Amino acid sequence: MRKLFLLINTYFLTFSLLFAQAPSGYYDNALGKNGAQLKTELHNIIKGNTERSYADLWTDFQSTDKKPNGKVWDIYSDVPNGTPAYEWVFAVNQCGNYSGEGSCYNREHSFPKSWFHDASPMYTELFHIYPTDGYVNGKRDNYPYGEVDNPTWTSTNGSKLGPSSTTGYYGVVFEPIDEYKGDLARTYFYMATRYEDVITAWNSEVLDGTKYPVYKKWTLDLLIEWNEKDPVSQKEIE
Repeated sequence: MRKLFLLINTYFLTFSLLFAQAPSGYYDNALGKNGAQLKTELHNIIKGNTERSYADLWTDFQSTDKKPNGKVWDIYSDVPNGTPAYEWVFAVNQCGNYSGEGSCYNREHSFPKSWFHDASPMYTELFHIYPTDGYVNGKRDNYPYGEVDNPTWTSTNGSKLGPSSTTGYYGVVFEPIDEYKGDLARTYFYMATRYEDVITAWNSEVLDGTKYPVYKKWTLDLLIEWNEKDPVSQKEIE
């Protein structure tokens, strides 16, 4: 389902769809719709995705998150157009225990599992689960994504943890590097669309408890900005 990308204008008013080998007629019911009606129609189209097991994800990553050099594509350690401090070998470097950054990679719920009470099928929803450094994943914890001016901790690739500098929220947030902000924004729009029938029961400081547009204004504004500044990459399309 990473072949579906939602490019959002202000407050979910308009969606454009990038098609990547979608079956003929797949999106027909969404044509001509916008706003909440479009979001619901997209939900109806994609809600039949196949549930994976948690163990399946290790193998799935070899298709969804492989660098051109064959190594694990870890968004929390990757250095675009540069040399990362370390890289992972699939299967060989799976966590396991970690003692610090660079120990092993694990399965990061970019949309923290505590927000949806560890429930299925979200718990193994491949679209929002990324292979990332176990230690960095632990530092991110279940903090929302945001922007940080004065970090209390920074990873080797520049991902930051600290007090939010985003207008409207002043708690602790985790800021990924610019290269992956759009990826994560589109992941969050996917989660709001795929699970719109259950998301109102989830608990998080990013959600407002209503069906549409789901996210609080500070989060929605931030996700839209990230989506616009970091367009869909070849990694996402593939």
